[in-house]
Amino acid sequence: MLGGKLAQQTMRGETVGVLLPNVNALAVTLLGLNAWGRVAALLNFTAGSRNLEAALDTAMIGLVVTSRRFVETAKLDDVVAAFARRKTAAGKPVRVLYLEDVRKTITAGDKILGLVRAKVAARWHRGHAQSPDSPAVVLFTSGTEGLPKAVVLSSTNLVSNARQIFAHATPHFTPADIAFNPLPMFHSFGLTAGTLMPILNGMRTVLYPSPLHYKQITRLVRDTGATVLFATDTFAQGYARAADTGDLASLRFIICGAERVKETTRALYEQAGTLLLEGYGATECSPVVACNLPGRNRPGTVGPTLPGLETRLEQVEGIAAGGRLEVRGPNLMLGYMVHSAPGIIEAPREGWHDTGDIVTIDDGFITIRGRAKRFAKIGGEMVSLAAVEALASTLWPDTNHVCVALPDPRKGEQLALVTEKPDADKDALLAEARKEGFPELWVPKLILVVASIPVLGSGKVDLRATQQLVRETRTLL
Repeated sequence: MLGGKLAQQTMRGETVGVLLPNVNALAVTLLGLNAWGRVAALLNFTAGSRNLEAALDTAMIGLVVTSRRFVETAKLDDVVAAFARRKTAAGKPVRVLYLEDVRKTITAGDKILGLVRAKVAARWHRGHAQSPDSPAVVLFTSGTEGLPKAVVLSSTNLVSNARQIFAHATPHFTPADIAFNPLPMFHSFGLTAGTLMPILNGMRTVLYPSPLHYKQITRLVRDTGATVLFATDTFAQGYARAADTGDLASLRFIICGAERVKETTRALYEQAGTLLLEGYGATECSPVVACNLPGRNRPGTVGPTLPGLETRLEQVEGIAAGGRLEVRGPNLMLGYMVHSAPGIIEAPREGWHDTGDIVTIDDGFITIRGRAKRFAKIGGEMVSLAAVEALASTLWPDTNHVCVALPDPRKGEQLALVTEKPDADKDALLAEARKEGFPELWVPKLILVVASIPVLGSGKVDLRATQQLVRETRTLL
């Protein structure tokens, strides 16, 4: 019924922006759009206005579906107002549609018609939905210059990965399980693993709007009797420390991804008798590539690959063990859309995706050794180091700057800015980030002023030497 209402506002095959938190309305909106042949672009409302507006341009979005209550609660009024001031490629204003207004248009006749269509859904939507291999969902990941890169996923990609996950975990997952998902659906982990996988395999699924509400989530886990929880390492630590005795007793498994799991986190759950299983994925793979299993669990690895996936390692100069991981399978994306070529899908080269991660594979188990690309993962969020450097250059254009990532025991990684600006100031950088619409997450915690940034003989920045300089300075501090 909702999909039919949204179809009246859009064209078949159109990409529609969706700005909603993890609530039932998001799942219904997503599936309603898909049933009527529309593509749902899930917008990251924590990304900052600059990235959100760039996302609209990249995916050629002319309509954004949201909720007044959510906009008010999340204080996104300025962001939504900025949407309404933008123009599409055709020169038309971007429209904002509130679900509260849609609800007012629903009549008794609409409900009866929706019920009839639901009874014959397979036949009815065969003529309205897109092909399984057409775009179904658009997600956004950071580009090399900090502008969003759109990842276009088909229904085949998403359903394949949901089935792969369930088949991989059978018989440990069953329809009797209750899945609890506090991870946002604008990230593929929260979308496919946390939402579509349990729904499409008959598991009751509990959604929660924010993973940061540690106390509320632990109480809801207890109240709902959840048996499977999806989280990142950072969030899992928070839940374990916020929980009262018995709050997490119903959990059989916690599935962690998006960042490396620390041994201290494992220890917290081992004491409570809950098994923490670490997995690995990429948005481009819908996203899950590998995951540990009960009885086949090697801490420190991200587990064996899912069924139906092929992997290969490309040798990397200077690395003796392992290589750069490439994957292929039915869950591999249709392709990228980039800001410089909006609406154009660039398919993966020869059907393989280069993850950019350096890994070793032993007896089928994948161990992540490092990332080849210049990105940092902070609390599960990917941050472009090049974009941080560009931000510093906007503020201090006459000097050189390099951003590096260092291990952080709490967040996974932290950023440090090495600069030749003598009076560089963190507060000034934070103010510039807010002005440019960057999230505060992107502002380095440490600023190191140097006389000159190390360079190689070729004139390029010596990143290894720069990182070492930061490590030594941090040790002294």
